Amino acid sequence: MTVVAAALFIIGCIFGSFLNVVAYRAPRGRSIVHPPSACPACGARVRPWDNVPVLSFLLLRGRCRDCGARISPRYPVVELLGGAVPLLLWLRYGAGAELAILWPLSYVLIVLSVIDLDSRILPDRVTLPGIAVGLIVSPLLGMTTFVESLIGAVVGGGALLLVALLGDAVFRKESMGGGDIKLAAMLGAFLGWKLCLVLLFVAFFAGAVVGVATIAVRGRQWDRTVPFGPFIAFGAFSASLWGDALLRWYLSIFR
Repeated sequence: MTVVAAALFIIGCIFGSFLNVVAYRAPRGRSIVHPPSACPACGARVRPWDNVPVLSFLLLRGRCRDCGARISPRYPVVELLGGAVPLLLWLRYGAGAELAILWPLSYVLIVLSVIDLDSRILPDRVTLPGIAVGLIVSPLLGMTTFVESLIGAVVGGGALLLVALLGDAVFRKESMGGGDIKLAAMLGAFLGWKLCLVLLFVAFFAGAVVGVATIAVRGRQWDRTVPFGPFIAFGAFSASLWGDALLRWYLSIFR
């Protein structure tokens, strides 16, 4: 078991390195396979021994070997997330349909979160086909029924659409991006309506906590744009791991 866990983590970190490439190049319309990785500051090619996930960042002390420019800590964070995802999912579900669905889905969410943080966009070419994929794959592999998946898509997208309409009316400007609505619908299709409710609760709770903390520390005003995609992604992963337990706990309160 220890060997399998270690292997999953290492393989996941390697995938995480590739996720960094995708998140950086895809929004810029560049190939994700060519040319090889290079320093954004000086353009020097990254040597293979400087491209080892996490370890290279630590050995180089977060700087480019050639020009000394700082390397964003986002890179090792994404690599670690890439390693943690398959490990946690395997510990929770074992080698089953859930792992087959949630592993690649979580990687898509990591990439979308980074893109949203950088560019404030969640590409339709990912979320719209993702709704259809969720409606087909999740029931096909037995994670949900088609009805649960369909209701989940409606609940996820509908809930954020309602929030968007109310926010627009109150603040007289766009309060929730269309990409967030489509992402929530996509995840509802994959997870089903029950876990989608957990997703929404966790996402809004986490968003509120981070928003209040940011204002308290930095004095940031409420009218500043805050990307909600990463919170939706966090809610989805949390629901995937602990959603059933959270639902049982919540329902037990009323028994």
